[in-house]
Amino acid sequence: MAEALAEVLARYVSNGVVIESTAVEANEEDQGRPVGPLRVCGYLPVDGQLEDTRQRIEEALYFLGRIQPLPEPKFKPIDEVNWAEAWKRHYRPIAIGERLVIVPAWLEAPDDTRLPIRIDPGMAFGTGTHPTTQLCLELLEVQLLAKHPVRGKEVDVIDVGCGSGILSIAALKLGAARAFGVDTDPEAITAADENAAKNGVADRGDFAVGSVAEIKAGVFPVKDAPIVVANILAPILIRLLDAGLGDLVTPDGDLILSGVLEEQLPEVKGALQAHGFSVETKRQIDDWVAISAQRSAEAAI
Repeated sequence: MAEALAEVLARYVSNGVVIESTAVEANEEDQGRPVGPLRVCGYLPVDGQLEDTRQRIEEALYFLGRIQPLPEPKFKPIDEVNWAEAWKRHYRPIAIGERLVIVPAWLEAPDDTRLPIRIDPGMAFGTGTHPTTQLCLELLEVQLLAKHPVRGKEVDVIDVGCGSGILSIAALKLGAARAFGVDTDPEAITAADENAAKNGVADRGDFAVGSVAEIKAGVFPVKDAPIVVANILAPILIRLLDAGLGDLVTPDGDLILSGVLEEQLPEVKGALQAHGFSVETKRQIDDWVAISAQRSAEAAI
C-alpha cells in the first residue's frame, strides 16, 4: 500500500513525499538493499492551514484504509534545520601520523607544524574520520618520506577509488611530484578537483572517471607509478587485483591497500600472493587493517 498511500499524501504535501525502508540488509560489498516495512513521510508547513490539512489527510487515509488496514498516521513537529551545515559542527581537525592534519575546509588549521589537508567531502567518500582513511594516510606518509622521497617524476602516486581526493592531496603535500586519481562516481571527481584547488595542488593533481581497466588500457596519460593506493572494501580490492591493479605499480614500487577487515586479511593476502605481491607492512585500528605490499622476490625474478 506504500505507493497508494504516497499518492494520496502527495495531494496535501507540497514538497514531495518520501517512501523509506525501516531496515537495510547489507551485502559483503556494503551496497545493501531495503528490507522490512516501508514508511511514507511528508512535511507540512506549520501555519494557519495546518489543522485543516491534518484533518483532510486523516480522512483520506481512513478511506484508503477501508481497502486494506493501515497503521495510524503519526504527526511530529520538527524544527527547521539546515542539515547541509548542521553536520559540520561535529567535524573537527584530526592529526594523522607525524606530519599531517585533516582540517575541515571551513576551519583554520590548529597546528602550523603539520601539513594541513583541507577537505570538504561533498557527496564523496573521504573525510579523514574513518580508520581506513587514517591508516592509508599513515602508510602514505611512511612510504613518501622514508622509502620514496621522489621529486620531479611525472606521476608519483595513483589513487584508485579516490573519493574526495584526500589521499592524492596528502601525497602531494608530503612531496609527491604528481598524483592521479580515478573513481567510478562523477561526484567524487568533482569533489576531488575542488578539494585539490582548496589545497593549492590542483596543478599537480589530476582526477578522472574510471578505474584500473581504463588506466591499463591507456585511456589516461598515466599507466603506472611507484606508489599505488586503493582505499576500498576487501571484495572490491580482490576484484581489482584480478583486473590488474598490481600492474599499475612500477617494479620497485609499493601497493597500499586499505578498507580491509581483520577477518578478511587472509583472503586479501592470498590475492596479493597470487599476483606476485607480499605484505611488507601492516597497520590496524580496531577491526580495520591497511597494508603495504611489494612484489615478492620470486615475482621480481
